[in-house]
Amino acid sequence: MNRFLRRMFVVLVAYPVVLAWLGVSVANRKNLPRKGPGIIIANHNSHLDLLTLLTLFPLSMVDRVQPAAAADYFLKNRLLAWFATRVVGIIPVVRGGDLQHHDPLAGCADALRQGNILILFPEGTRGEPEKLSEFKSGLWFLCQQFPEVPVTPVFLHGLGRAMGKGQWIPVPFFVDVHVDEPVYCRSDKTTFITDLKQRFELLQNNASLGREK
Repeated sequence: MNRFLRRMFVVLVAYPVVLAWLGVSVANRKNLPRKGPGIIIANHNSHLDLLTLLTLFPLSMVDRVQPAAAADYFLKNRLLAWFATRVVGIIPVVRGGDLQHHDPLAGCADALRQGNILILFPEGTRGEPEKLSEFKSGLWFLCQQFPEVPVTPVFLHGLGRAMGKGQWIPVPFFVDVHVDEPVYCRSDKTTFITDLKQRFELLQNNASLGREK
């Protein structure tokens, strides 16, 4: 990953789009990890999700923040693959991979071993605007390898309206970001996934109530 290109991407693309075109309010920014290893999990409604998450960190840290992203989408041609891996810094994940024969999250595990902050979207793919989909179990399998690594839930409100699935031009829409307190892996997969989903539902309700006031 090219550190210079990554920082220029954030300065020239992420900052103008997210901070100038949209505008963002961040609640409980203090809960974000200040160093790695760490895992950020967020709901996924828009291509702008990643840009928004990158703007939450100081520029000096962005080259240590790596998002996991679908290999079938971002590696479908050489130009996009180069941009995604070298400039954006994604970790390609093969969706629907067989954990018994090939670990699709091996790159994510390597990033955590290197002390990086990993961004994961537990829904697996972009859902309908402002709606939560079911969480995949891959996060739990990864956390089992790193039980000491904090998992920080981040709820993004408004990006599904600003640039939802099928849209290619962002519409100016103010975005709220709610950062929850970090949690740690639990031995029971169902309990862990259910607890995280409930946390996001609570953050979603709080975001909706805050907008109605």
